[in-house]
Amino acid sequence: MITSKIHRRSFNHTSTIAYWTIRLMHDNPLLPLVRNPYKLLKAAGLDQGQKALEVGCGPGFFTIPAARIVGDTGHVYAVDIHPRAVARVRKKIAEEALTNITALCVNASNTGLPNGSVDLAFLFGLRYVAGGLENVISELRRTLKHGGILSFEKTRGSEAAFIEDIEQKGFTYTGKQGRIYVFKKEGE
Repeated sequence: MITSKIHRRSFNHTSTIAYWTIRLMHDNPLLPLVRNPYKLLKAAGLDQGQKALEVGCGPGFFTIPAARIVGDTGHVYAVDIHPRAVARVRKKIAEEALTNITALCVNASNTGLPNGSVDLAFLFGLRYVAGGLENVISELRRTLKHGGILSFEKTRGSEAAFIEDIEQKGFTYTGKQGRIYVFKKEGE
């Protein structure tokens, strides 16, 4: 019992440090100069009127630009497992008076979104995914419409193995722009 309390405290401490590190980086006003969120989201295939799912939204570096791209006729579901990240996104939503974003504090392997309700899902900058990447991919496949787009920012590892792994889960690789890999949901 003592060990589990220590482990839980250690995990929460590590999680808090990770959140603040990411927030310092993502809320830095210079970051968009070297990492343009609009350019990356366009490379991912995001467009006006789409319903998009952002996995691992963190403090919202991509969330607000995504909402502006999809416009009033689109919607962005921003999910993160960290409550502080979701609280930060909600604060940004309120500051910007945006009505086309829903920030959810959930594990991306079980979003609770309806089947086939999303046009595009994107994962940017995530080295590790809570719930395991395989479970998250399965959930994204479930939530994506037929022909929906799954976009990744690949950070490391073999390109061929990465593409093969995603294709084995029911997607077709359609190309890449820089480090953004785009897949299309096939079959039902």
